[in-house]
Amino acid sequence: MAAQETVDHKYVYDFSEGNKDLKELLGGKGANLAEMTNLGLPVPPGFTITTEACQAYLATGQEPDGLAGQIEAHLEALERAMGKRLGDPQDPLLVSVRSGAKFSMPGMMETVLNVGLNDQSVVGLSAQAGQNDRFAWDSYRRLIQMFGKTVCEVPGEEFEHALDEAKNAKGTHNDLDLDADDLRGLVDAYKKIFLKHTGREFPQQPREQLDLAIRAVFESWNAERAVLYRRQERIPADLGTAVNVVTMVFGNLGPDSGTGVAFTRDPGSGAQGIYGDYLANAQGEDVVAGIRNTVPLQELERLDKSSYDELLGIMARLEEHYKDLCDIEFTIERGKLWMLQTRVGKRTAAAAFVIAGQLVDEGLIDLDEALHRVNGAQLAQLMFPRFQLDHEFQPVAKGIGASPGAASGTVVFTSARAVELAAEGESVILVRRETNPDDLNGMIAAQGILTSRGGKTSHAAVVARGMGKTCVSGADEIEVNVPAKRFTVAGRTVNEGDVVSIDGTTGKVYLGEVPVMPSEVVQYFEGSLDPEHIDNALVRAVHRIMTHADGKRRLAVRTNADTGADAARARRFGAEGIGLCRTEHMFLGDRRELVERLILARAADEREAALDALLPLQRADFEEIFREMDGLPVTVRLIDPPLHEFLPPLEQLAVNVAVAQERGEDVAKEEALLAAVRRMHEENPMLGLRGVRLGLVIPGLFAMQVRAIAEAAVSCARNGGVAKPEIMVPLVGAVQELETVRAEAEKIIAEVVGDSGVEVLIGTMIEVPRAALTAGQIAEAAEFFSFGTNDLTQMGWGFSRDDVEGAFFWRYLELGIFGISPFESIDRDGVGRLVRIAAEEGRAARPGLKLGICGEHGGDPDSVHFFHEVGLDYVSCSPFRVPVARLEAGRAVVESGGSDSR
Repeated sequence: MAAQETVDHKYVYDFSEGNKDLKELLGGKGANLAEMTNLGLPVPPGFTITTEACQAYLATGQEPDGLAGQIEAHLEALERAMGKRLGDPQDPLLVSVRSGAKFSMPGMMETVLNVGLNDQSVVGLSAQAGQNDRFAWDSYRRLIQMFGKTVCEVPGEEFEHALDEAKNAKGTHNDLDLDADDLRGLVDAYKKIFLKHTGREFPQQPREQLDLAIRAVFESWNAERAVLYRRQERIPADLGTAVNVVTMVFGNLGPDSGTGVAFTRDPGSGAQGIYGDYLANAQGEDVVAGIRNTVPLQELERLDKSSYDELLGIMARLEEHYKDLCDIEFTIERGKLWMLQTRVGKRTAAAAFVIAGQLVDEGLIDLDEALHRVNGAQLAQLMFPRFQLDHEFQPVAKGIGASPGAASGTVVFTSARAVELAAEGESVILVRRETNPDDLNGMIAAQGILTSRGGKTSHAAVVARGMGKTCVSGADEIEVNVPAKRFTVAGRTVNEGDVVSIDGTTGKVYLGEVPVMPSEVVQYFEGSLDPEHIDNALVRAVHRIMTHADGKRRLAVRTNADTGADAARARRFGAEGIGLCRTEHMFLGDRRELVERLILARAADEREAALDALLPLQRADFEEIFREMDGLPVTVRLIDPPLHEFLPPLEQLAVNVAVAQERGEDVAKEEALLAAVRRMHEENPMLGLRGVRLGLVIPGLFAMQVRAIAEAAVSCARNGGVAKPEIMVPLVGAVQELETVRAEAEKIIAEVVGDSGVEVLIGTMIEVPRAALTAGQIAEAAEFFSFGTNDLTQMGWGFSRDDVEGAFFWRYLELGIFGISPFESIDRDGVGRLVRIAAEEGRAARPGLKLGICGEHGGDPDSVHFFHEVGLDYVSCSPFRVPVARLEAGRAVVESGGSDSR
């Protein structure tokens, strides 16, 4: 946005001017502060600078015209309302400057507290607080520390070292034991650190502090950790952050003051009750940073019953108003309760399902809304295994189960080491005293996070829950020594490289690797748990929401399965057929010799003998699959990969032949095989002799497979079953290819099926861009299309999946060229457009054309929504992802505003 175009634009809103629906403009924090203000709750006065101001600043490197004047006007109004001036030496108004994007990004961007303090106003603050020098100087040292690190990039550890030295000199580990004189000395030390790194004295002008802090919050939107978090959580990069300027209220005024975080329900399990952490005589950052261990929120009832009762009333009101779990930050200043933030709280996957069910029971939401509030990624988390414990495994420590799951791995103490080992394929557990936003890389790389400090609202807990990572926090029996790369617990020393296991549900920590067992949700899907007759709130909630999703969805969900066992499991998981049965998997193992005979055959009779030997084996495979999927459709893809993939690698075979020749051994067979491999060698086999091309070049190959499929279907029918085979021809790029294969297949099917009543559909896989663009022609010869989005993505982008993901995708993700790998989630604008074109033109040519997906995207939540939008009939995915696709297919109907069930 050009500066000259924004002169009259409104960039600043008083809290009374906003509401919770303006998150895109005011950010989540600002919108919710406005909402609480309008509800009449005790919110400190303040104003919000919009995300549009941030976007304009980041685009031009300077504040947009008009912003400074609007800030000045709102600041003057705030000063009039409070009867104080910013940084006044006698009676200073102090403010906090906080980030707040549309989507919650806990700890990823910047906050500066106590803006307005300087060498003069610190004295006035002390007098205002009843000559409380300790409070005033503690507030001043916090400002220098946060301002230095946030605004001027002074290394935060230097401030920490100075604080540790002050505590050591006092002979204490607790910063509350530092008195006013100690803190004065600490302020002097902090100023010297600031001067050393910035070349200037700490700024004494309150308005300069405010302006620099606002700019720092804007710039923190593009900080490395914020970019990484957005990429991890798929948050758009162009939203920008709002800035909230809020009158300071103080929780560090003494024992009758404090700060805390509360949840209206347990964010870990969803259980109803009172959950949260409280810290007396502290500012808010102390709670989320995990620097001091908190007390449970219930303890506030004993410390300050009046504030406790008022808080519970506000929590109940907010939950009813937002109709959801609320995450609340509050401060008590000398017995006066202030609300600093509320938002719909992050929760674990289990809590998401349980809470959604509870809110339906309470009449706050309906089942459509419950379905909207959970997602496939959460369901997938619930299907992960859990620890299988017996008497051999005794915990060595117990902390707070901050984010559930069962995780085992090698202990590491730094984020850099976590990233390094994870890149080598090793599972790691990141162990820290407490995490901070700079640990995000390591947290992403780790299987689990273990901290010795902090509670359910610490940085480690909140971020881990958001990412679905297992986390145990506040395990204070553990003494963590990061420089020495070890921790001690229960008289034992655990070094970097040792293995530990953590249980994010119970908070227990075990030495060594603990075996795992299936989750209860998987047991439910497999039919071994009856949701109607067990005392398990999670399984009941999953059953209820899945039942509703199945009733809403239009898309059918099939599975990719190549064996009877896979088919049976997928059917238990709710699969409604097989969307991809890969016949090449049936050519492996002890059948390789028959494939070699086929490849080496020089005469027609040799080739036919090899095919005749393969026929009964293939038929038996299909009979097993048809039995398991009795009555459900089974799409069988004729052999797709190049035949040389079933042979030894060229280099290995050449070496073996050379060595055998050197020994004088008889290598006639091996030499023939080597000659065949050399003859079939291709520079780029994925674009070579495979799929329909192979079937056209090797006479009888597709015919054998078609016969095996048809005979297996007839056998199934004669034994009382119902087989619904669909033969899929792969890699078709021109209708003439399909017509040629179809003509041969129809003759064989007619001969085999006779009057058995078996019907066999013939269709094709759309995986070549040309096929998508000529779908109208191809549909004239196809009864169904199944989109092979893996190959369609490779060919659409010109990527070789096996090569590029490790070669440069990391850099594309880092640069923001990709928000996510196009192999993981469908590229809607490119590959997705090919799917849409093929679907529309195919159906225009053949109105009854059946359309499905059999690539990996069939189980990706976001992709499922796209396929619903395009109008496909089904998606197909791996057995384990079938429940995820079922859930997302139902959510797609709800989120598109549809109400018709299938």
